[in-house]
Parts: sequence; C-alpha cells; structure tokens
Amino acid sequence: MHETGGPLERRYRLGTDPSVTAYLRRPEGKTLLFLALVTLVRLIAARWIHLTEDEAYYRLWAQHLAFGYYDHPPMVAWWIRAGMTLAGDNPLGVRLLPVLATALSSLLVADLARSLGGKPETALRAAVWYNASLTIGLGGILAVPDAAAALFWVACLCALARVAKGGSPLWWLAAGAAAGLAVQSKYSAMFIAPGVVLWLVVDRDRRRLLATPAPWAAAVLAVALFAPNLAWNANHDWITIAKQFGRVAPRKFAPVHVLELLAAQFVLLNPLVSVYALRGLRLPWLKTPQARPALALPILTAAPFAAYLVFHALHATVQAHWPVPLFSGLAVCAALAAETWPGGAVARRWRIIGTSAGLILSAGLLIYMTQTHSRTLAKVDLILALRGWRELSEDVETLRERQGAGWVGTVGYGTLAQFEAERRIQAPTLQILERDRYRFDAAPHAPLQGPGLVVDLARRLDPEDLARCFATVTPVGELDRGVHGGRHAHYAAYRVEGPKVDVVKDGCPDSPERIRNRFRSGS
Repeated sequence: MHETGGPLERRYRLGTDPSVTAYLRRPEGKTLLFLALVTLVRLIAARWIHLTEDEAYYRLWAQHLAFGYYDHPPMVAWWIRAGMTLAGDNPLGVRLLPVLATALSSLLVADLARSLGGKPETALRAAVWYNASLTIGLGGILAVPDAAAALFWVACLCALARVAKGGSPLWWLAAGAAAGLAVQSKYSAMFIAPGVVLWLVVDRDRRRLLATPAPWAAAVLAVALFAPNLAWNANHDWITIAKQFGRVAPRKFAPVHVLELLAAQFVLLNPLVSVYALRGLRLPWLKTPQARPALALPILTAAPFAAYLVFHALHATVQAHWPVPLFSGLAVCAALAAETWPGGAVARRWRIIGTSAGLILSAGLLIYMTQTHSRTLAKVDLILALRGWRELSEDVETLRERQGAGWVGTVGYGTLAQFEAERRIQAPTLQILERDRYRFDAAPHAPLQGPGLVVDLARRLDPEDLARCFATVTPVGELDRGVHGGRHAHYAAYRVEGPKVDVVKDGCPDSPERIRNRFRSGS
C-alpha cells in the first residue's frame, strides 16, 4: 500500500500538524496552552459564580460612565461596560475583561521573565507560579480595580525591561502610558513613579537616562492619561482623593498588623512561590555567578509601594488584595531563583507539589463558589455573602407591595447594588446613607414620594437612627438570606414615612464614625 495526496493532506489526515505539535512542546507553546486552559476555567466560573457586593456596586458605575467615582478611578467601570456590551448584563459580562486581563498579565509575566534573562522554561514557570497564587487563582475572575492595576503595572515593567536592554526610547512612552492607565485603575499605582526613579538613580548608567527627554516625556504622558480623573475630582469636591488618601493618616499604633500582612501574603502568594521569591530578592546584589542584576527592576520599582503597605500596617489592616500588583514581580523573582538554585530531585518534587496544590485549591474553591444553592455546603458556609440574593429580592418586593411602599432603601451600598443586579424590585431603590457614592449619576432625581421600605442586615438597622431621618418608623418584618438548612443572614425591614431631610440629595444624617462602626464587621 502507498499513501496518496500531498504532504498537507497526509498531515491533516493524521489529525495533527507537526509544526503546531512541536510548538506546543516548547515552553512558549506550553505557556499559551496552560493559560488557555486556566482562562477557560475562569470564564466558566465567572459565568456561574454570583457577583460579590463590590462587583455589583461597580456594575452600577458601568451604567453611568464617568471619569471618576467615590471610591476609585473609572477603569473598572469602563471595563465592565465593555464586557456587558459583548456578553450581556450578567456575571460573565461583568467579569469578561478582568478574566482576559488576568490571562494577558500572565503572558506579560512570562515576557518579563525572559526580558530579565530567564530561560524559556523559567518564563513558563513564572506564568504558572503567578496563577498558582491564591490571590490570582481566585481573584483572577473578579471585576475589581486590582485586575486592571495589576495588568498595567506589569505592562509598565515589561516596557522598562526593554529600555534597560537598550531598546527604542519609544518604550519609555509605552511605560508612561501603562503607568497612567494603572493610576486610572487604582491610586496605589502612583507608587510606580517613585519606584522607577529609585530604579534609575541607584545605577550610574541608568542615572544618565534622567538627562534624556524620554523619561520626562513618559511622565508627561502618564499625567495626561490620569488628568481626566483629576479634573473630575476637582469638579466633585475631590471626593475620591479625600476618601483614598484619608487612609494614609496614621491612627492607633498597632504593629501586629505587620505580622498579619506578612503572614497573609506568604500564604496568598503561595508558600512555595514565597520561599523562592524571598531567595530571588537577594539575586541582584550577590557577588556570585548566581547574581541577576536585571531583577533590580521589579524589586526597586515595587519598593515604595511595599514600604507604604508596611507603614499602613503599623496602624491599620492591609486588605488582602492590595499588594496584588506586586505579585507579577514576585513571581518572576521566584522563577529566576528556581533557575539559579534548581536543587535536586526533592526540590523538584516540592515545586510540583506546591504548584499543583495552588492550582487545584484555586480550582476547587471556584467550583465551591458556584454552589450557591447547595444545602450540604451551606451547613459550613464560606460563601454566605453570595447566596440567596434573588430570593431575598423577591421577598422584599412582596413585602413592599404588601406595605404599599413606593420605594426601597438600604443603608449598605452592597445591599443596594445586589438588589439592582437582581432586577426583581419594581420600584426606585436608593442607599439612604453615603449619597456621595452616587455622584456619578448626574440625572436629576425626584424626591421620595409616599412611604418607603428600608431593608438591610438587622445588625445595621437601628430604629433610633432611622427616626433621625423619618417622622414615622415602623418595623414590618424580618427576612433571611441563605439556603434552607444552612446558615442565614438576617435582615430587618422598616416602613418609613415623612423624611425630615432631602434623603436623595443629602442622605440621612450619620457621623463617619457611626458609618464605620456599622460596616466594620462586614456583610
């Protein structure tokens, strides 16, 4: 017998293209294949996991696009709006761009590792270890400002790595654009600027770059991209600037938070990656063959932000997701450290175990988070915050109709956002506190007409507080959110009439300290 047809016909008759197969066997191909698989998993999880309260809140922003909002710069709102345009007003649409951004960030992590002198296998390891961290493994699906901030942070590093290798001065403009977009995502990205200056001044050769126009042109471009948010703040009493920079002021000295920060990030980065990252942090300054001077870029650019996080931890808790822009550089440090100190069979075995554990745990937790109606899992409930919002919204609508209320109010922005996302309540809704949160909506609002129904977690609602805002306050019921047979969140409902203030414009009177106390224990 003999084969018939040309080479291409024979190739595809066998079902494989040797060139594609060969590419997928190379580290670059394995990187793309790995990221394609984890991104597919994240897209599926993004569709079936209920929105968190913050995501539902940012979804409201996306319906009223602006250059600024009470809590953050506007990038997350723009991304959500784009995703909902492509995939619809559903959890996948809300999360589409953040999921894709996580994949792109991972590719840039691999690129950064190569640019800093790593082998192709090291670039693959860096991308895998980045995704094996719990913060990225779980948070990689969430529509939060950190997704964009992390992407543009590592994009800035990739551009600067090309500058360090003698690339075109245009790479400075790419770095400036990435930095400006990072700050449009989250203000903590402002720490890139002093980090870049530090990276330049510690080295004599790089210091000379400050005498060239390229770094200054990059700085001007970054400021220009951030300027629309500054202009918006100037027209809105600097509310975002005041809120975010109000965190900087030290309060009670409590250094125990530093230990919390270090312990939490050691685990969230993945203990395996953390151990190697700590070794990698030494590499630029060693006087041995293992030295990796190029690693000074991700380390020095991260130093100002890392120092601020430690400073903040001296007086307050650092939220688990705040350091996420630093994870890209840490993953690269860890991967290069593993290349420099490969160890023996035992070390390789532990690398496999640690990496697999991070990926499997993240995937398992994503699957768990989709089970919002599972009665078995609800008995030991880690995702109560995601459960029962549709049913609660329907119960609130039934109670509203029974009470003849013309509107529904909440005291928490997350409760309001979840009600809006469910779209079950057939009446106007508003948060009766913190009205500054809604300055993005420039449309005029009609005053409240007739009685209303105020609903929120029972621990948040105090009839005496409501009486400062309304002439008549009447308890009308209690509601539960959760799964039958499992834990529940308990809600109280009050029928209110006769507002004593302009609730829509100014909100109910309440001191900032009382608001902090009300929400301190979470939702």
